[in-house]
Amino acid sequence: MYGTRYIAKILTTPRVTASIVIHCRQHLRTSANRMASPPKKIDETDLSAEIIAQLGKPPKMRENPAFTKVDSDEFRSIFTPELETLVALFKKYNYELRIAGGAVRDILMKIKPKDVDFATTATPEQMKEMFTKEDVRMINAKGEKHGTITPRINDMENFEVTTLRIDVRTDGRHADVVFTTNWQLDANRRDLTINSMFLGLDGTVYDYFYGYDDVQRRRIIFVGDADVRIKEDYLRILRYFRFYGRIAADPNSHDPATLAAIKANGAGLARISSERVWAELRKIIAGNFGRELVLEMYNCGLLEHCGLPAQPNISEFERLCNSFKRFEEESHHPILYMCGLLHTTEQAMQLHERLKLSAYERDLALFITQQRHRIDNEYKSLRDCQKLCLQPYAKRDYVEHLLKYANKLELYQQLKAWQIPNFPIKGNMLSSYGLVHRKLGLVLNELRLLWVDSDYKLTAEELLESVPTIMEQMQQSPPSTPNTNKKQRTR
Repeated sequence: MYGTRYIAKILTTPRVTASIVIHCRQHLRTSANRMASPPKKIDETDLSAEIIAQLGKPPKMRENPAFTKVDSDEFRSIFTPELETLVALFKKYNYELRIAGGAVRDILMKIKPKDVDFATTATPEQMKEMFTKEDVRMINAKGEKHGTITPRINDMENFEVTTLRIDVRTDGRHADVVFTTNWQLDANRRDLTINSMFLGLDGTVYDYFYGYDDVQRRRIIFVGDADVRIKEDYLRILRYFRFYGRIAADPNSHDPATLAAIKANGAGLARISSERVWAELRKIIAGNFGRELVLEMYNCGLLEHCGLPAQPNISEFERLCNSFKRFEEESHHPILYMCGLLHTTEQAMQLHERLKLSAYERDLALFITQQRHRIDNEYKSLRDCQKLCLQPYAKRDYVEHLLKYANKLELYQQLKAWQIPNFPIKGNMLSSYGLVHRKLGLVLNELRLLWVDSDYKLTAEELLESVPTIMEQMQQSPPSTPNTNKKQRTR
């Protein structure tokens, strides 16, 4: 019933204006590898079969999308005086405004939304004209090229309002889009049914593709054909797993056809930027069902496209996930889970090269993969860990992460409770020995280790007595100091 003819009928309603074929064909002739061009206002009085094909396989749709209303505490909580002002402005100028995306999903799940985005039938130009007339300041001009205007109401609250649009051509990440006034067409371009709903400011739920039912059933399903949706934007593969962790009630209730489409398109992740992959991956791996989702991603052949080895260290990863259960009150840095999948320090650097980790994340990954094999050999006691904290290539929180990684709960708790005494030696106390730069640092480090071995009881005078001996030993056998600087750590 809801095939191509139905979509064509929707697209040819009199509500729309007159040049869609011209605009869409212009977009379709553009290079698929360029960045998306600024969206244009369209007329929908005529559509070719070519354009309809770009919309993907029409999904199952509701006869009446406005089928229910909400009036919950979560819904009422979003109404600030500023939002009331925004709603009044759109009513004054006869533009429709609805809540869009994740906030709708959260409200239906009885969760107070943190961020509320809006969709509208007004174009960016119409919104700018309206806000200018009403002396409303607009910020974040970069969003305009995506159809988003951000008014700041009463100089207190910002609202992101985006014009309804259709994606007529994609390159696997960016889309050529045109504006529309048809809410269903905008919903049809979205990735998951649970993200395709709108919520009217009167509480009316607009659900075209049974996203409401999927929220109630905690089911994660693409809008329409999963293969088409993924090919439009390969990042949707990771978004699927992230939302599965957030919404699903069971770790292994995936739709087989969806997993098949994901597996068939996994190589497309290589086209997604490092930052976007890592932003999604870190939420998946440290979120609900993280262990099960990572194993499913491995079964789908995705990990190698995310910077991890093609044959990751699955047994170590599962050991790590199980050991973390002992740290009930603790959250765990995503990089620790990633280290569990790595066999070598070299693989940690390959991970950094793919995901462009922060300096802290990179150095923590290198530290864990370098030091994890020394637990129970060199690092057995609290004193050993305290001395490690004082090494120039280590940081205290690195050592704490290492103990969590190695499942040393008691040592971890002891180190967390340790208050580091003030080291009695200052660099200027060694000036009379002619020590500068690297040599000064090496001598200070040796003095710190002597101080730790004395249970922090050696005084400054007693420590200074050891300086000549340390300097003589350094001349006879220059100490090796691996990882003492950024360049060596990176290598």
